[in-house]
Amino acid sequence: MQLFLLSGLSGSGKSVALKVLEDAGFYCVDNLPAELLTSLVEYLLSAGYAKMAVSVDVRSANSVQRLPNIVLDLMQKELAVHVIFLDAKTDTLVKRFSETRRKHPLSDGVRTLPECVQYERELLSDISNIGHHIDTSELKTNALSHWIQQFIKIDRARITLLFESFGFKHGIPLDADFVFDVRCLPNPFYSPVLRPLTGRDEAVIDFLDNSPLTQDMFAEISGFVERWLPHFMADSRSYLTIAIGCTGGQHRSVYLSEKLSQTFQDRQQVLLRHRELV
Repeated sequence: MQLFLLSGLSGSGKSVALKVLEDAGFYCVDNLPAELLTSLVEYLLSAGYAKMAVSVDVRSANSVQRLPNIVLDLMQKELAVHVIFLDAKTDTLVKRFSETRRKHPLSDGVRTLPECVQYERELLSDISNIGHHIDTSELKTNALSHWIQQFIKIDRARITLLFESFGFKHGIPLDADFVFDVRCLPNPFYSPVLRPLTGRDEAVIDFLDNSPLTQDMFAEISGFVERWLPHFMADSRSYLTIAIGCTGGQHRSVYLSEKLSQTFQDRQQVLLRHRELV
């Protein structure tokens, strides 16, 4: 059986992700109490199901804190268990709840909405460390759907290198393992011709290809990843997210993320994401 376990903060997009998994042919269960996960998996295995997706979060109350140990037990039974954890910045989650006028599941009439989000983050802290982390703060629904579709297709027996471009003015991605600041590089934004383009356009590529400083930065980041990747692989890491940030996430970070993904794609399993271009 292939089991996808979906968890994360309320309002972070779990219903969107579960719908993608359902459309991909997974038998989906939402809001399952954590203590029932093992029994459900055993039943569906005996019934011949091969693909299953389950959403477990704080709606199942205190039992959610037992989830990491339950996942480890399932992995020891040689099941292909894959954990996706959706997160978002607190102010983003507060805004989403305010716009939809939904009640937070941890609301008790005493805690404020930001306090509910913080408490939820604490309850889920152990779960967030055992899976693939996705920050949905700046993502549109179609972008999240695409990222989940990407995740379903990768070979989880191998480490996945994820290069993600972003703009600092929109905040640092919560899901990054390493963040490289490339705002010191020559900026195509100051050219009226290049400003409306992106780091995937030929004119911008030519501009940055001819910048010695940009090529030095590329060599330094590439060398860092090359040097330390074997150690992360030896530590049984499944994912390594390298975030490249410039001011707006349109030119320099996109260019370097594209070039890094091209450099490593023949040697490793690579995913490429441009947060500000979706």
